[in-house]
Amino acid sequence: MATVVSHKLTRYSTMPANSPGFFILLGILALLILAGIGAAYYVEHQGHYVTGMNNQIVWGVPHVFAILLIVAASGALNVASVASVFGKVDYKPLARLSGLLAIALLSGGLAVLVLDLGRPDRLIVAMTYYNFKSIFAWNIFLYTGFFVVVIVYLWMMFERKMAPYIKPVGMIALLWRITLTTGTGSIFGFLVARQAYDAAVMAPMFIIMSFAYGLAAFILVLMAACYLTKRPLGDYILFRLKNLLAVFVAIVLYFVVAYHITNLYVAEHQGIQSFILTGGNIYTWLFWGAQIGVGSLLPLVLFYSPATCRRRAATISGCILVLLGAFAQLYVIIVGGQAYPLVMFPGMIEQSSFYDGVVAQYIPSLPEFVLGIGGIALALAILVFALAVLDFLPDDLSDKQLGVEPPPETK
Repeated sequence: MATVVSHKLTRYSTMPANSPGFFILLGILALLILAGIGAAYYVEHQGHYVTGMNNQIVWGVPHVFAILLIVAASGALNVASVASVFGKVDYKPLARLSGLLAIALLSGGLAVLVLDLGRPDRLIVAMTYYNFKSIFAWNIFLYTGFFVVVIVYLWMMFERKMAPYIKPVGMIALLWRITLTTGTGSIFGFLVARQAYDAAVMAPMFIIMSFAYGLAAFILVLMAACYLTKRPLGDYILFRLKNLLAVFVAIVLYFVVAYHITNLYVAEHQGIQSFILTGGNIYTWLFWGAQIGVGSLLPLVLFYSPATCRRRAATISGCILVLLGAFAQLYVIIVGGQAYPLVMFPGMIEQSSFYDGVVAQYIPSLPEFVLGIGGIALALAILVFALAVLDFLPDDLSDKQLGVEPPPETK
């Protein structure tokens, strides 16, 4: 097993912004952002009836994209927290990139959320009139506060004389992002009207989901940035990140199992559990095939198998699969939870002519996907632009730079 002997001074620099490839990348991202804005404009002027959403399913694909980005933003700050709060110096060179990615992902997620409101100008009302009995009102403070905390955190990292304050500010950032993800999970945990939600385990499950999603996104961004800028990235730090991600994926799987098993014990939740787990519908296939198989078990095999655990292609594949599984997991939670017929009075018999006992239908439309992809493009554009103007990227992450001594058998 490799060990760290000593650390050399980390030097940072910007991403070169004078190559044709840089402008082509920004141009592609700009086109995707414009397409997302166009999709939002189309939906706003035509009405939400042009989407697949309806009176039964009011949160669709744009919300899946938005929540995925928001939850991943919280988890993207993992690396900075590990470096400053837990004192793991191996991760310190990556802390700046970690903070930048967190801001970029949250910006992309909130942009999708705001543009899907139909009347984005109504956001002013949401930001000036608060109903503190609603978790949504608290989320306004959590999201805006997250920007402030992470920007201050980055300032501590960039300004050498502020270095003594990195750890306390890092602790505040850690607590804030856990609170933020608790707020996001609580949106579902407090929704008693839907049998798929209404579970206290939602908040901690969303926290560990954020750890996995954010770290998977961070590893992909790190590998892409080092490859495009021709900076060395050693196996030691890369595979440590991969091993940490594998632990997070396994814990997410544990929480998913705990969520479904505990719900099976509660009579009012047994119907929705049968609908998701054995219903034979699209949500059942997404749950077992995409979320559990592709998004959880397959990455674990890639991360832990002796044949693939030290292969970079397997690490990239595993991270992509984790994010695809994350999309499927949120789709099942958000859309599948709404598709199940609403039980107005559990244990009682009620009857009406309005969709009683009917599974709601939802077919995502193209504008919904375009809007969500536009949000991802916005996050990446913020990331690329910031990398080009400020020193976020370390020059050298090779094993030699980190002072890693190879295991005795390889000497």
